[in-house]
Parts: sequence; C-alpha cells; structure tokens
Amino acid sequence: MDKFRIQRVAVLGAGVMGAQIAGHLANAGIAVDLFDLPGPTEDRNQIVSTALQRLKKLEPAPLASSAVLGLIRPNNFDDHLQRLTEAQLIIEAVAERMDIKRTLYAKIAPYCSATAWIASNTSGLSVRALAAEIPAALRPRFCGMHFFNPPRYMSLVELIPCDETRPEGLDTLESWLVHTLGKSVIRAKDTPNFIANRIGVFSLLATMEHTQRLGLGLDTVDALTGPRIGRPKSACYRTVDVVGIDTLAHVVHTKREQLRQDPWHAFFKLPTWIEKLIQEGALGQKSGRGLYKKEGKDILVLDYAAGQYRKTDSQIDPEVEKILALRQPAEKFAALIQCPHPQAQLLWATFRDVFHYSAVHLHEIADNARDLDLAMRWGFGWSHGPFELWQAAGWAAIAKAIEADRKAGKTLSDVALPDWCFTPARTGVHQPEGSWAPAISAQRGRSRLEVYRRQLFPELLIGEQARPSTAPVSQTAGETLYQNKEVRLWRLPDVDAGIGILSFTSTMHAVSDEVLAGMMASITMAETELDGLVLWHEPPFCVGANLKQVAQACKAGEFTRLEQIVAQFQAASQALKYARVPTVAATQGLALGGGCEFLMHAQQRVMHLETYTGLVEAGVGVIPAGGGCKEFAVRAAQWAARSPTPGEVFPFIQQIFTTIAMAKVAKSSLQAIEMGFAQPQDATVFHAHELLYAGLRAARSRADLGYTPPIAQSVPVAGRTGIANLSLMLVNMHEGKMISDHDYKVAHAAATALCGGDIDPGTRVDEDWLIRVERQLFVDLLKTPETQARIEHMLSTGKPLRN
Repeated sequence: MDKFRIQRVAVLGAGVMGAQIAGHLANAGIAVDLFDLPGPTEDRNQIVSTALQRLKKLEPAPLASSAVLGLIRPNNFDDHLQRLTEAQLIIEAVAERMDIKRTLYAKIAPYCSATAWIASNTSGLSVRALAAEIPAALRPRFCGMHFFNPPRYMSLVELIPCDETRPEGLDTLESWLVHTLGKSVIRAKDTPNFIANRIGVFSLLATMEHTQRLGLGLDTVDALTGPRIGRPKSACYRTVDVVGIDTLAHVVHTKREQLRQDPWHAFFKLPTWIEKLIQEGALGQKSGRGLYKKEGKDILVLDYAAGQYRKTDSQIDPEVEKILALRQPAEKFAALIQCPHPQAQLLWATFRDVFHYSAVHLHEIADNARDLDLAMRWGFGWSHGPFELWQAAGWAAIAKAIEADRKAGKTLSDVALPDWCFTPARTGVHQPEGSWAPAISAQRGRSRLEVYRRQLFPELLIGEQARPSTAPVSQTAGETLYQNKEVRLWRLPDVDAGIGILSFTSTMHAVSDEVLAGMMASITMAETELDGLVLWHEPPFCVGANLKQVAQACKAGEFTRLEQIVAQFQAASQALKYARVPTVAATQGLALGGGCEFLMHAQQRVMHLETYTGLVEAGVGVIPAGGGCKEFAVRAAQWAARSPTPGEVFPFIQQIFTTIAMAKVAKSSLQAIEMGFAQPQDATVFHAHELLYAGLRAARSRADLGYTPPIAQSVPVAGRTGIANLSLMLVNMHEGKMISDHDYKVAHAAATALCGGDIDPGTRVDEDWLIRVERQLFVDLLKTPETQARIEHMLSTGKPLRN
C-alpha cells in the first residue's frame, strides 16, 4: 500500500459542494487550499472568501467549529496554481460540465506533483472520459471521489477508478477517507450516476409515476414514504424540494441522455407539472416554493391536477396504517400486495420496481449486493437497502410476485429478473460469509483493508448476522462481568480482556437510580479486577436524568429520597474521576445533563465528531447537580492558575455561567472542547464505528503507562462577590423582561453553585463543599411548583416551558 501522507488538500471549486468538502477537511485538521475563479482587482480571492463566510451561516453547520476556517487558504486559478505543488490530494468539484472540467484539467496538470492524487467529485460523468482529459502520466493517480451533500453529515463516498487507476493507491485513499474523514466508502463501477443516485433517483421517478397513476396527493405520498417505511422524514417530494427541483431535473436529464439502452428509459423524465414549476422558477426550498410552500404558519402542498396549492391533509387509510405496523416484513409485504387501496398499491409498486431495477442492474453498477444496499443506507438515509428488505420479506415469494406483475404488464419494464434470482436454494443475497457478486457467481466477503479492523462492530445488513438480533451490540456482545436492569459491564477477550466496557441499557441511556447503582458496582469491580474502564454504548450517549422518576418522587413529596439519589449521582461522577484505574468516556450523539456530567468526570474523553454536549438542566428549572457545577468551578480555578492573573477566578466563571444559564449545547466534539466540557488533549474520532476501538486503546495506553489516579485538591472560588456580579447581569435581564421570575431564581442558583456559595472570594474549598452546595440548591429548586411544572411539561410535550 502507498505510504504517502495527506497533509494538504487542494479543492478546486468553491461552490456548494467544494466549499463544504473543504470545510469538512478542515474539521479533520487538514490544511486546505480552496480555489475558484479570480474576483475583481481589489480582491482576487473574493469568490472563495465569500464562500467561506457562507459556511459559517449554513444549516446544518458544515463546520464543527468556526475556528477551523483558519485551515482553509483562499486561492484563485489565475494567481495561485503554483500552490497545487504542495497538495498530496487534489479534489475537483467544479460544475458538472465536461468542457469546464477539460479546460481546468489542462490548466492544473503542469502543477500536480509526481505523487499527488487527483479526484473528481463528479456525481455522474464518466470517470473514464474525465481521465482521458488529463495527461497519461497522471491517470494512475486519478479517480472519482463522489461525496454526498452535506459532506459533514452524509457518510457515503463513492470511489470510482478509471482504467489506469493504481489499485493500491485506491486502497490508501479508501483507508484515509474512512479513518480521517469518517466516511463510508463504496467502490462503484464507472456507470452513469454510479450506485446511490442511480437507484435513489429511479426510486423517486417510480414513486412519481405511481403517484400520478393512482391519483394520490403529494403530501399523502410523503406521509407513506418517510419513516413509516424506514426512509428519512423528507420522504419523496420534500426531498425533491430540499435538493432543488432544478438539480433533480439535471440528474434525470443525465440519466436520460446517458442511459438510452436502459429498459426503464421511457420513465427517465419528470412529470409535466414539475417541468412547469421549473419554468416558473419554483425550484423548491431555495426559491421559497416548489412542491410545497409556506404561507404564514400554514404549509401548502401542490395539487398537481388543479395546478394550485392547498393545505396539507395527509390522511393514511386505517387499513394501510395497520399493515405498516406489522413487525414481520413477509407478513407486511404479503398484505400490501393483496390490499386494493391505492396507498397500499403505491407502496408495493414502488418497492417492486426498485427491487426489479436493482436486480437487473446489479452486475452493471456494483460489485456485489452489499455495496448497493449500503450505498442506499449511507447515501440516501434508507434504514434498509432494497436487497436486504427483499430478503427479509421472503426472497422467493417477492421474486414470484415481481414476475407475476411483470407478466401482467404492471411493472415499468417487461425485462425479466436475472436467472440468479431464481436459484432453487436462494433465500437472499446476504449471508454471513458474504454477499452475492454476479461477476463471480458467488458470495463476496467484506474488504480486508487494515482500516476496517478498527471497526469492532461494523454495520451489518439483514442476512449477514449469523444469529439476527435487534438488541444493541452493547447488550449482547462479549463476556458479561456484571449486570443489573439498566447497566452492563462486559469485555471483549479477543480485543483486550483487561479493559471493561460499561454500558447503559436504560431507555435513551437516561440516568436512574438503577444506572447509578450499576455504575458504582462496575467501577468497584474494575478497580479490583480490570486494568481500565470505557463508558460506551450506542448513541445517544446519555440524555440526562430519568425525569419520569424525578417527577414521581416530587409528586409524592419524597425530597429526602431525591436528595439521596442526587448524592448517589455525585458519588458516581466522583468515582469516575478518581477511580484507581483509567476511565474513558467514548461518546457519540446527545450527551446532555447527567450525560454531559459523566463525560466531564471521566479521566479522558474519546468523542465522535457528532457528539452534542450540554448542561441543559435550566430548561426544566434546575441546575446541574451530578457534579457539573462543581467540576466547572474546579476547572475555572485551574484555568485561572494558568493565566496571567492566577488569583482571578471570576472571568472564567462568567462564560461558564452563561453556558449553564442559557443551556447552551456544543454542536460537535470540537465545540465541546472550546466550551470547556472536554479538554484540549481529548481525542476526536471521525468514524462512529471506530469509537469503541479508540476508547479501548486510550484506556489501555493510560494503564500501560503506569496510571496514577488524580489527587483531589482545594481550589479558590469566586464567592459572594462573584455571585453579586452575576446577579447584577440577571437583574438587568429581568428588568428588561428577558427572563421570568423563575428563570432568575434558577440562574441565581447556578451562579451560587459556580461561585462556591455565600463565602469570601478567594476562599479555598474542597470538592465535597462544592458538591454539597450544588446538591442543596438543586433540591430547593425541585420543591418549587414552577420547576415541577417545567418537568411535567417536558415529559408531556418534549419541549421546555417558560414560566
């Protein structure tokens, strides 16, 4: 395998995709040169500079932290081509026109280093044809590298070689994409639209065809084709509006022009009512209207038959709703096939046509069925790919139903399913040993690249598991060492028998008294029988306290018991911090309230980039009391000690106070470090399936280096002067009607806890003192009717109450 290291990447084109690819590279700490056309004389890099400023405003945010913008250097094609010589990888992301790409390639070729790779982010142009436009000497290091939008959040990257691409170099690029950028890579064949767009856009077109044939409303179809069938909330038509109707039109045009021999070619067109929207400039979300539009508070949907908008009214037929609620796929599909209601017929027809299309074209577009299914999971957000869903529904029965409909003239093409679909012993395409690969007429195993050894539990398809289970890995894998109703301590002897894995099994991994008892027991066991402990389970990491348990205790007036639970919570946090073996929190997803406090108290954090961290207790009328306020008071003193004015704690408390009082949430691991929830030395992991491996390695490394537990020390606090300063800010906000009376009370309690209570500023106190202060303030707030109302409102609506 190539040993080159990618330290600097050049991205050519600062449009929507180019700028966001550059942003995600910067998220990973990679230096980027972003190029575009030259601007006016006074600012030759204006186009790129404007694109970079736009990145700070986009939602969802392409940047994990605005600070990473400093890693992106603006350039233009006229003045800075010499900088291309510094890049180990050049990603071309200009407009999808062969003439534009041809001109650009001729311009950059003299500046590409002898070892640099060149990749096109084309979404469908022939990689072979693109390679023909660059000098022969560069072709062995040329490929397609198709990112999906938005690049930070969509995991799929399709890698497409040209005829001359060096296979070992492609292996290196795949490994880099997976480990460094957190991408899920599929090797696609050089066919129009590659894999995901080929299947995904066909699915959209088939849905449109059956919508019109059956006379169903667009909103009804979206209600049917979203989460109810394992697809994103945007379903079909909302997805079109988000992507842009003109963008879809371009992709469909490419399919129509480049796939003239496709048996489904007659359906590679948009309905006339969509073409009319394009002519009117109604292109979807970006233009203010498309298939949907908003008027005041109302969402209107296009009635394509009338050519007018109406209020949405997506009524699902009760019989169809009952079918979709069936748990067994075979039973569900059998019922859809038999049900005469147009809604059921739309679902069956769309599934049938996607199954049919995927089977016929598998040999042409992908190496094996696994690649196609994973491409649809990772590129379009489907919970299951077409082949695994077909397999789950009963392979032979579905194949027979497709053929019956084909012979009856109901399918969109009369081409027969491939012979391999009817192999007598076939029960599907995915088996534990591999997935069906038509080119070799056998099962193809998974990639053996070294990078995938870091994924201890890779994402598996239906049929790949030897014993299918819907239970999470954290509840079933490895060897159990201890377990109660909501906590499991286990290990992986084949990976590291000396490191324990502590996993919550409670709903949303919320913290209950069972969780706290299990944590204490697990930490005690780890201290005597193990070398280290990793707190890990599937996301979310932890959504905080079990509010239902808290609400019930409040109603019963059990405040003494609640105080005991809080004390137990604080003890668990302290046990994580001062354990006699290294403790590591390996986090992904929401780490809120108590989850954030556990993250803060672990001796080290290994965080997936998409870890969303915050002390959000103010939203339910309380303050952090699992040691969160205490820990921030301690950290403020530590930060002050390293500052030019070591005796002044308050400046560091002030920012923390705002974070807690306003329940601010870090939207990435990088922001978690910036906001103080995590430490600068903590690691960010970009691929979620590497997280457990990284956590285990971190714990092992600390253990092998001769781990010594931290020693608790007293710290100076801001005291009553700090409380007074923060209270002054609160008074102004209260008088300005920015906060309510109870908001003031909650925030004042947070100020008191962070400042160490009503004592002289600069007084040194230990952590037990700080813990007692936050605990008493927390329980006092729980006794108020306003806080109890906030908790009840959150439980019933999922939203905070401002009272």
